[in-house]
Amino acid sequence: MTSRFPGKHFVVGTLLLATMGCSPGSGGQPEPGTPAYEPPVSSVAASTGSAAEAPSLQMSAGAVPDDPLRARASQRFGMLESQAFPDDPKVRLGRALFFEPRVSADGNVSCGTCHLAARGGADGLPKSKGVFGRDNPRNAPSVYNAGLQFTQHWRGDRESLEDQARKALLGKGSFGLESPEKAEAALRALPGSEQSFRAAFPDDPQPVSVENWGVAIAAYERTLTTPAPFDAYLAGDSTAFGDEAKAGLQSFLELGCANCHDGPLLGGKAFRKFGIKADYASLTASTVIDAGRFDVTGNEGDRFVFKVPGLRNVSLTAPYFHDGSVSELSRAVEVMAEAQLGVKLDAPVVAQLVAFLHSLAGDAPSHFAPPSVSAPASARP
Repeated sequence: MTSRFPGKHFVVGTLLLATMGCSPGSGGQPEPGTPAYEPPVSSVAASTGSAAEAPSLQMSAGAVPDDPLRARASQRFGMLESQAFPDDPKVRLGRALFFEPRVSADGNVSCGTCHLAARGGADGLPKSKGVFGRDNPRNAPSVYNAGLQFTQHWRGDRESLEDQARKALLGKGSFGLESPEKAEAALRALPGSEQSFRAAFPDDPQPVSVENWGVAIAAYERTLTTPAPFDAYLAGDSTAFGDEAKAGLQSFLELGCANCHDGPLLGGKAFRKFGIKADYASLTASTVIDAGRFDVTGNEGDRFVFKVPGLRNVSLTAPYFHDGSVSELSRAVEVMAEAQLGVKLDAPVVAQLVAFLHSLAGDAPSHFAPPSVSAPASARP
């Protein structure tokens, strides 16, 4: 196939937007020395505990025959479906706890502090603020669709949503509690907590625990999926997708971006090095150089390696990259082209890809808000 962008055939494939990616022609594999995560048989089941608990993902069953672009996209990606809020005391408890600030060391910070509906499930800050105004070390990823990613956090240092929620309680830049014992004491002090935890965990003799805090919050977070115009297009609605977005999708597929950003989330399945062809900090003007996954594993091959995030809602989650160093999506596209392939994108190509990325933004789930009850710890609807 002849490229629509002569001389730029390998350029657009650099768009691993919010973080690091693979180079065109690599078949989705990292550069030498850059480890790639080998997902389990079912990455969704691994991240949720069982496939039955995972949000629904479908491949488009009936791509319109006269739209080969839709057919290609349907093959490479899957439609993301919305999740109804289930009548489940565990999920209801998780929702209440997600928005509960009284557990934190200063009484002001909840999970909802860093994950806002108006910011695509992120917070709009370069680095999030935790208890007592402390900076977190990295930019907050969106909580939307997080249950479908193979690991959590930029460096993959949280194995699951449950692991992330539990460790946040003791994180100095998060909830700031000094020990699991103090965390559980804070949970027990919430009005109605014993009753709510017991309803959610009826077989546990000690239901109010850090362990169950993580399970409940993770159960709620797995309901936070955000289908978008892109999914409507895959389902057959051509009006959901403008011509510029279609051109961007064409480039995304034709030039290799989907080698890393594939599946229903368009990413969230692997680690990649940021800065294969150029030092990333020279392009992002980062003031602190983050060694990435190297600080987790100690392996030299993991230096400057981060998780490739899903691109869902990326147009809503500025600023970009692990350190929030780039404020504009178009500039993030340009940075990735230079950092990963050593090339510069023409403005029309950038605009088309940005239009496609905007089509990945979905509405906030209707249940992404605190429950309307007098005591936030309650597990009632």
